[in-house]
Amino acid sequence: MSSPTSPPFVRTRWWWVRHAPVRSDGGKIYGGADIACDCGDTHVFDALAPVLPRGAVWVSSHLGRTRQTAEALWQAGDFSVDGRTPSLTALPALAEQNLGEWQGRDRARFFVDRPPLAASYWFAPADEQPPGGESFSQLSDRVRGAIDELTVEHRGRDIVAVAHGGTIRAAIAIALGLPPQGGLAFAVENCSLTRLDHYDGAGGTGWRVGMVNGQPWLGASPEGGGPMV
Repeated sequence: MSSPTSPPFVRTRWWWVRHAPVRSDGGKIYGGADIACDCGDTHVFDALAPVLPRGAVWVSSHLGRTRQTAEALWQAGDFSVDGRTPSLTALPALAEQNLGEWQGRDRARFFVDRPPLAASYWFAPADEQPPGGESFSQLSDRVRGAIDELTVEHRGRDIVAVAHGGTIRAAIAIALGLPPQGGLAFAVENCSLTRLDHYDGAGGTGWRVGMVNGQPWLGASPEGGGPMV
């Protein structure tokens, strides 16, 4: 009897979740500032939690709004293993772009002075560095390093990464082999799910995109009473 053939690739699945919405910013740009989010939309977490894998590795940025979001997901679904809640590893490399002196500025006035780019969901072109901050390209470099390291460390597992819009756009661009500017064309809503699968085998490595900006709560009433109209 011949031995079973081993799979040609090892798949490491990344489940990227953007943090819950920030509603206490007063209309100001917050970027990499540590500002709380609002996890009160329980129907969102009730719909998202069942989609996420059990037994996964959980990581986040070091900013509190990502931990708040992870904890809201844990409350909405049973992610415990042997009766223990998952641990969350906070990594500064997964933080939002440091927008330097732009942080704290009125967002609407900022865009009056600097009209947004037609094919971008961001504040500036990827290579522009805000005074006292970092460019989106620089953010992409640090996110790439974290993805590479974690993919090796947790090879073959599920990784749930609760992060930020900029971080996830960078991850999408990396998976697609795009320059950083290409990532800025993607919408990444609060609490949305993006699935990026890394394949590693004798024939090489690569990425497959399973989902971008998934919102499983759409069509569900906040009161749980059926479709929204």
